[in-house]
Amino acid sequence: MTTTTTTETTTMTLGKGINAGLRRALEADPKVVLCGEDIGKLGGVFRITEGLQKDFGEARVIDSPLAESGIVGTAIGMAMRGYRPVVEIQFDGFVFPAFDQIVCQVAKLHNRSRGRIKVPMVIRIPFGGGIGAIEHHSESPEAYFAQTPGLKVVSCSNPDDAYWMIQQAVASDDPVIFCEPKRRYHEKGEVHLNGTPAPLHSARVVRSGTDATVLAYGPMVKTCVDAAIAAEEEGRSIEVIDLRTLSPIDMATIAESVQRTGHAITVHEAPTTLGLGSELAARISEQCFYSLEAPVLRVGGFDTPYPASRVEDHYLPDLDRILDAVDRSLAH
Repeated sequence: MTTTTTTETTTMTLGKGINAGLRRALEADPKVVLCGEDIGKLGGVFRITEGLQKDFGEARVIDSPLAESGIVGTAIGMAMRGYRPVVEIQFDGFVFPAFDQIVCQVAKLHNRSRGRIKVPMVIRIPFGGGIGAIEHHSESPEAYFAQTPGLKVVSCSNPDDAYWMIQQAVASDDPVIFCEPKRRYHEKGEVHLNGTPAPLHSARVVRSGTDATVLAYGPMVKTCVDAAIAAEEEGRSIEVIDLRTLSPIDMATIAESVQRTGHAITVHEAPTTLGLGSELAARISEQCFYSLEAPVLRVGGFDTPYPASRVEDHYLPDLDRILDAVDRSLAH
């Protein structure tokens, strides 16, 4: 959430928040360039870049060929030459043709050049399920990138963060993987158009509580807040933390909460095994061991390929699975 000294706010969807943030980034710096499949005249498959090519021209909002490796490879060269490219991967499952460029070039050029070369680029990835899509359109690949040194990985969960975080990512001199929860694109919220945003790589307590800490990011934040509201009816006070940044992880905010509550549950859509929840559980165990009253529990997708859309509701974590984990934690 931003801290602001003005009252200039508006209500918009998460998708419109990203659009407005990209517009401000384009206005602020002539070196900002957008590139991706159908992002120009069409405005992208989710219409996130709608109207930007009309206002900023085809030289700054570029409709690319259907080739993710080419999109990212071209953006690397542009970034090395002083531009700030923002590339869109149309769907999460389409990022893998560009995986070599991202983990072998984008992530390593700064270190390989001993700091002489910067790669200030943003890779936007709509991620997660819940939209009834076909195969390769509902993946959660964030752990691949969070595990790669040299990349920053963030995920917004609400319109205000969408608006500010995309601007902060574009302004960063580090390469940023920007994960967008596609099933939340149309959800509305208040956006502060002026003021000072929270630091990009910081977590935030979105609901205070005393009995247990639930950690989530992106599409699962709303689900966890809904679970906390339901738990309150049973007399349980659940604190919900929106991680916002997956690499680096804001352990100070997490540790402060867990040391108060003594219970921690991680939640994400990605498969549970070796997901971000595993790293969180390890760090919490290391830093909060003497405060824990129960093992750190993980709630995630099942360890299977993402299923057909007609059964995705059974795959994705929901209120019942989150509340069951809370019950098991508090039963210790």
